[in-house]
Amino acid sequence: MKALLLEDKGLWQQMKVGEMDRPKPQEGEILVKVQAVGLNPVDYKTGTGGNPNWNYPHVLGLDVAGEIVELGEDVTQWSVGDRVVYHGDLTKKGGFAEFAITTAHTVSRIPDSVSYEDAAALPTAGYTAYQSLFRKLPMNQIEILLIHGGAGGVGGFAVQLAKNAGKTVISTASKHNHEYVKSLGADYVIDYREEDVVAKVMEITGGRGVDAVVDAVSRQSATDSLGLLAFMGHIVYIAGAPDSSKVKPFTKVFSYHEIALGAAHQSSDVKAESDLGVMGDEMLALLEDGKISSMLGEVITLEEVPSALTRLSERHVKGKIVVKI
Repeated sequence: MKALLLEDKGLWQQMKVGEMDRPKPQEGEILVKVQAVGLNPVDYKTGTGGNPNWNYPHVLGLDVAGEIVELGEDVTQWSVGDRVVYHGDLTKKGGFAEFAITTAHTVSRIPDSVSYEDAAALPTAGYTAYQSLFRKLPMNQIEILLIHGGAGGVGGFAVQLAKNAGKTVISTASKHNHEYVKSLGADYVIDYREEDVVAKVMEITGGRGVDAVVDAVSRQSATDSLGLLAFMGHIVYIAGAPDSSKVKPFTKVFSYHEIALGAAHQSSDVKAESDLGVMGDEMLALLEDGKISSMLGEVITLEEVPSALTRLSERHVKGKIVVKI
């Protein structure tokens, strides 16, 4: 089969299409004929550092949509021909190829009205946002949220999901992305480069602060956000834990929540692994009903993946890039 080959760690910009053996599904696995794969920063990040579980050449690509063509032993919940999407295990070979293997209990069924490309845009960024809001935060107690980086993948999905849940959404973004982030549902957008984010948030909230912060930017950003929390507030972090020593104990009484979506694959917890598929089902239903957008911005070829990942690494991308196989 054809695949985009990573010959060694650090060489993701030099990846080229080559030939590999078609994989065979084992017990509890399915073989998927890949139709589309979403690109994410995790691709170039893991492609830079590698993983001790990899053998080279390796294949990147975590967000896979396609058609089941073969079932492993004891797989009864799926049939050949089913259209599925999944968030893959980064310790194993990924989806930048004609065929890919995954576990049967972690996939979601793609509705007939949803394209492979739109489905592939969801998993890493979309499920991370969904897990942040609906698996970690007590959304019934939250009225107003600050979501950093609303023009990015996680931030953009979080803005849409929070607004769809009826919350007041503040987001941060560069000035040229303000209208785009507002189109996703943000009520207020703050230019983090030109405006005082703390002062602006306090102005919007009447000095109270926000009930929750979703931060996928950095440890420093998460730490800075602690001062924006209202009493009993929550912070969800994806790119580094905040330094909680910056807040005097028994004052804010905040809670903080770590998100590491792909860690479910290494958890040895079947329920946690299966929830990847459940979150996918729930997001696909929202997408099918027109309540959220996939933010699909660009469809590329397999050969164009290295240059597209370079643009992602330079933060020059708005919306999602998907490769059509």
